[in-house]
Amino acid sequence: HASSQSSSSSLNKPRLVVGVDGGTESIRACCFNANDGSVVGKSCAVAYRTSHPEPGWAEQSPLDWYENLCLAVRGALDSVGDDDESEDVRSRICAICIDSTCCSVVALDEDGEPLRPSLLWMDARSAKQTREIFDKCKGDPSLNINCGGEGPLSAEWMIPKVLWIHQNEPHIWKKARTICEYQDYVNLKLTGELCASSCNAAARWHWNGEEAILPPTKEIPFPGRPLSLYETLGIPDLADKLPQRCLPMGSLVGSLSATAASHLSLPEGLPVAQGGPDAIVGMVGLGCIYPGQLCLITGSSHLQFVVSADPSTSPGTWGAYKGAPIPGVCFAEGGQSSTGSIIRWAKNLFSYSADGETLSYKDLDEEAAKIPPGSDGLVALETFQGSRTPTTDPLARGALVGFTLSHTRGHIWRSLMEAVCLGTRACVDALSSAGHDCNEIVIAGGATRSPLWLQMHADVTGKPVVVCENSDAPLLGCAILASVGAGVHESVHDAVNAMVRKVKRVHPDPEAHETYTSLFREVYEKLSPSLRPVVHAISELRGGGGGGNDGGVGVGRIPFTGHTSLVQFKQPNYFGCSPLRG
Repeated sequence: HASSQSSSSSLNKPRLVVGVDGGTESIRACCFNANDGSVVGKSCAVAYRTSHPEPGWAEQSPLDWYENLCLAVRGALDSVGDDDESEDVRSRICAICIDSTCCSVVALDEDGEPLRPSLLWMDARSAKQTREIFDKCKGDPSLNINCGGEGPLSAEWMIPKVLWIHQNEPHIWKKARTICEYQDYVNLKLTGELCASSCNAAARWHWNGEEAILPPTKEIPFPGRPLSLYETLGIPDLADKLPQRCLPMGSLVGSLSATAASHLSLPEGLPVAQGGPDAIVGMVGLGCIYPGQLCLITGSSHLQFVVSADPSTSPGTWGAYKGAPIPGVCFAEGGQSSTGSIIRWAKNLFSYSADGETLSYKDLDEEAAKIPPGSDGLVALETFQGSRTPTTDPLARGALVGFTLSHTRGHIWRSLMEAVCLGTRACVDALSSAGHDCNEIVIAGGATRSPLWLQMHADVTGKPVVVCENSDAPLLGCAILASVGAGVHESVHDAVNAMVRKVKRVHPDPEAHETYTSLFREVYEKLSPSLRPVVHAISELRGGGGGGNDGGVGVGRIPFTGHTSLVQFKQPNYFGCSPLRG
């Protein structure tokens, strides 16, 4: 009778999906209403260890990914209700979807077991291989996504990493039946099915994401793969080692195996939907799937992803990646290395007021709000940790120019905030010049907590800035994709329309925009080229390199080094973090 009551009760409650975000420091899981995307219960995070056996190296155990995935999902399920409701909760789960860091590379043997620790996305040991690839393969069409074929190519990407394994660990290469990513490995453990995400493949593997999802034929056995690149590099067998099946996000990977179901405390046969790179799944979670939308993810760094119908490429931008984030569109990207991190740096310098009171971000914003646009002639460069786009320069450094004795702490604070926004405009303008215009900026992360900074982003770029109800875009994005895989919504477009809600639209102030446009064109754009010889000379004097985890070209994060047993329930906090992990 109790079982019958539970079954009847569950029929009257909305179906649930589980979203899982496999990040750099931890893996998080959360339950969502499959119809409207509302959070059910709490997210649960389980941290894992990152090891650094050599400078610039970063490794994680794939076994930790799966073990901690199981702990996180069970923790999220337990947070939904009391023990006597646990079976009811589990019976309402209709699908699960996992995102992960991008280009955390795994080599597997014939039995699908890891042959070595994963080369984490931030691992930079293959810097030499990136140069070799461009030396040998410059002009190959697959490299056009790297700034119009001019480069650079990041050491974070798939081909440099696998080339390093081939050259430095030939015994691993020979034994490796499969080379894949975090995403692919976890889905394999859950379902027994090996497949690539077309989003990862398009954005970081040099595949054509539209063609890669087509079934192989006798004439074209490896659709969308850059076979000429593999041949030139002497790794033609890579085509056989990478997953043969490739699926777009939201497609059905397979069903939860009996073993995985027991580990996750979920029903056997549960649909597992295809995910993708965490930040690009975050685009889906922000509803950025339509041409003309720009997704701005803010944290330690700024990341700009613009959805476009045009697959054009150009110097100063990365992409456009065909078939990503979903089939039928493409996206191009820009990025700034140090944004929220320089605001945090300034906050640490300005921690106390004259009377010894601790100053908050809000206190400093209030001081800056009293100062007019342009900070009374004090102009900053935000490139403290190098420059990504539109000019790639790992030796670029920050600056404050125009000091007078009348400038105050509030001027410095505002000038740094303006510099970040001016750098964002440079990235947005470069994307537009490459054929990827945007009509709105959908923003997530730490900047959404500052009304002043939100308005400043709108004023500087001249674009309306949109804030969504749920700022934890990767987890919501996974929930959206899971709902599609379960058939709750027919398409990603339908799911986005039902599950993403915009709660604020900040319009640019015309007068402020005119002021910032003059500042951008007459000062900011000229400042970095003028200072470049000086900061390069400083670097030579110091014997310095690029600084930062990635030389200012990729995305830097401080790796977590805690124990894998650490379990945390938390509401997401993006401030000071970079949501893209690879």
